[in-house]
Amino acid sequence: MATPLAFTAHSTHPMAAVRAAFADEQYWKDRIETVGGPNARIDIIVIEGDQVRVDMVQTILPADLPAQITAIKPDGLIIPRTETWHGTGGTVEARVDGAPATVNGTLTVIDNGAGSTFVVDASIDVKIPLFGKKIEAAIQQHLSELLEREAEFTNNWLSAH
Repeated sequence: MATPLAFTAHSTHPMAAVRAAFADEQYWKDRIETVGGPNARIDIIVIEGDQVRVDMVQTILPADLPAQITAIKPDGLIIPRTETWHGTGGTVEARVDGAPATVNGTLTVIDNGAGSTFVVDASIDVKIPLFGKKIEAAIQQHLSELLEREAEFTNNWLSAH
């Protein structure tokens, strides 16, 4: 059974401003550089009106993983991730290179009266007997921390631009 990934963040900026940032290529470049982590990179950015697709790669270093996982993946986890936005919603898809592990879910940003709310509703699925749940938990923790840093970055970036 997959592990859920539920994340909610609040911004002082309205939904329209957040979505405008998502349609700005410089936003993505600044975000991956600032909070993407070690060896993070963007492979593709496609922006056509309110349609946005960003393919990026991020890593979980061996030092941030349980020993049972580094026994299988001694170099850490390399995670290609795609965010696709259209209107106020979108999707996120990620996988772990060299492992039967995926993350799939929806993304939403809505006005909340005092700014906006960003919601991720996803599931993490690792099909490895004995260690699958441990890898799911490590990915869940890492992604939750990453999403928190990305939400904070977005709020700060919007304040500066």
